[in-house]
Amino acid sequence: MRAAPFLPLLLAVTCLALSGPARALAAPDNAVIDAGGGRNGALAYPATPRQDLVEDHFGVKVADPYRWLENDLRADPAVADWVGRENALTRRYVDALPGRDALKARMQALLSHGRYMLPRKAGGRYFYGYNKGLQNQTPLYVRDGLDGRQRLLLDPNDWAKDGGLALAEWAPSPDGRRLAYAVQEAGSDWRTLRLLDVDSGRTLDDELRWVKFSQIAWDGRSEGFFYSRFPAPEEGEAYRSANRDQQLYYHRIGTPQSQDQLIYATPDRPGLSHQAQVTSDGRWLVISSFEGIDPRREVHVAELTGGAVRPRLLVRGPENDWRLIGSRGTTLYFVTDFHAPTLSVVTLDAAHPRRRPRPLIGERKETLAGGSLVGNRLILAYMSDAQTVAELVELDGRKVGDVPLPGYGTAAGFSGRDGDPETFFSFSGFVTPASIYRFDTATRQSQLFAEPDLPFDPDDYGVEQRAYPSKDGTMIPITILRKKALADRAVAAPTILYGYGGFNISLTPGYSATRMAWLEQGGVYAIANLRGGGEFGKAWHEAGRGANKQNVFDDFIAAGEWLKANGFTPQDGLAIEGRSNGGLLVGAVVNQRPDLFQAALPAVGVMDMLRFDRFTAGRYWVDDYGSPDNPRDFPLLYAYSPYHNILAGKDYPAILVTTADTDDRVVPAHSFKYAAALQAVDLGARPRLLRVETRAGHGTGKPIDKLIEEMADSYAFAAKFTGLKLGTPAFGH
Repeated sequence: MRAAPFLPLLLAVTCLALSGPARALAAPDNAVIDAGGGRNGALAYPATPRQDLVEDHFGVKVADPYRWLENDLRADPAVADWVGRENALTRRYVDALPGRDALKARMQALLSHGRYMLPRKAGGRYFYGYNKGLQNQTPLYVRDGLDGRQRLLLDPNDWAKDGGLALAEWAPSPDGRRLAYAVQEAGSDWRTLRLLDVDSGRTLDDELRWVKFSQIAWDGRSEGFFYSRFPAPEEGEAYRSANRDQQLYYHRIGTPQSQDQLIYATPDRPGLSHQAQVTSDGRWLVISSFEGIDPRREVHVAELTGGAVRPRLLVRGPENDWRLIGSRGTTLYFVTDFHAPTLSVVTLDAAHPRRRPRPLIGERKETLAGGSLVGNRLILAYMSDAQTVAELVELDGRKVGDVPLPGYGTAAGFSGRDGDPETFFSFSGFVTPASIYRFDTATRQSQLFAEPDLPFDPDDYGVEQRAYPSKDGTMIPITILRKKALADRAVAAPTILYGYGGFNISLTPGYSATRMAWLEQGGVYAIANLRGGGEFGKAWHEAGRGANKQNVFDDFIAAGEWLKANGFTPQDGLAIEGRSNGGLLVGAVVNQRPDLFQAALPAVGVMDMLRFDRFTAGRYWVDDYGSPDNPRDFPLLYAYSPYHNILAGKDYPAILVTTADTDDRVVPAHSFKYAAALQAVDLGARPRLLRVETRAGHGTGKPIDKLIEEMADSYAFAAKFTGLKLGTPAFGH
């Protein structure tokens, strides 16, 4: 669907006994502890100095002995040395794991097929990404006409020997003659915008810095574009300091950034961020402003006449979700949750901003995930049982029919223009990589544009949708992936359970080659649609945020219990995995139920819930978590904060904490402090290791070779402690 303005998402608190922190921080200073919990074992953890730092939070004394690990390792030799020793220990351990190299080789084979990205049409040209398979970064190609010759436009693999420079966001000008594109270094959220002449392939001199969380919105004349940027951070603080006072600028081709025109800013409200969209006819600039991660926006509109740009208030806020999905004349079409928890479609009059919204398509039971105006019709995507159902609707709201989709899975894309019926969408499932389809809204015909060559047979695998009761009786959907032979024989097998549960983000069908490698070996992979996500609208999200965050942890724990009780997973064969907010999830439930899991894979997690809002994009997350500076929120956050609630003396699962040195979304200090606290106390015989990727960030832009290395390490680690035998695929090969 047409992309909503980008929010600084996590890939995203609470009642728990407060007795954990005192025990967790009682280890001797500078202890060297082996991975078996004793003092002189072969696997000795690096000595980690402890600070005598205790702070008062609303009358509660809270120790933070590893605060020094918040320093940027680029500037602090002590932090860099500690990370180096942690990485060396982890490297020695994972390199010796049985089957690790075979698993890596299989992941490489599963990623070796060509992959197309969604095309974008501009000026009769088609722009799209295509990766031959194991290219670290995906090159960008262009065709003149749908059947034109494919021409390489940008190859980011030539930008850095280690693949650490990536092509991030990009947008062709409406006439197709220029391309604005973002360069991402080492996985950072910071972007540098450049311009390319499409005809000659020549990179122009334009260079725009300190861009983050920005759209690239061309004006209708292809003379320049709107973008969002932050003030330059202080020296040495680029990857740590809080992101505030974002401003919206206009850049004219061929001029220096210093001459860019400030379009909109709110210095009196520095917490607001601003995103730009331009309607497909080039007539209207729509500015969405938001303060947190919640889809609550204030909206301004300005007519682009070629003269001064004068934004006028269209929707006061931020209170509700307003997502522009198209325009015709002065009529703007929005998806909104205004008086509609599962969202509806309304229109607003750009020429008369004070007029009230006019309802067009009312809400219904299924959640409206997005929409786009293509040709003379709207395409609307609804979420039904965590999969996509797409419909074609006339501009007066009458349904034309369903958009034909290939089966059970997730459709994405459908961008387009008023008057042009052509659009493209991708479709993927849990065991099928994305194929690209071309769809005509006038004829309602769909045709295959590109599909990958599969190095396996999807029919060998089953996708089972079930539901299980959480602690309070709420039924939680869960999807179970495994070989059909396992299901036919009713064989319990080592399982990885994945969850997220936050920020209104939905876990929908999608393919993962690294996950497929686990399934090939005879493992089970389960995905729980926890509360806090967006699968069932606003109420589902509300049930897992703020004071309701404990519901998310209860849902995940109940999933693990259900998998074991119902014969999917052996009693000693369960690993859990989560990234970002999902890393927080893993850390929290391990503290609450260390007996339930045999291995845990918390990646780029939010682990210190008392200081998350002090760094980079952390301030946005207060919407979902609450604020540690609020006396009502503090006890909830403190109660489940993974760093503060480690239970000394309990047998913990094996834990592999993963992060990256340039993660400026969830700063690596979260994982550093958490790992140090895990290693400082006796938690039983299984290891607690830290893996820190170099020249990588939160996830986007990571080179393929580094992704494969990380996932081979992680899944080999999980296999060792769940009993999955690697190297010889089981059941059906």
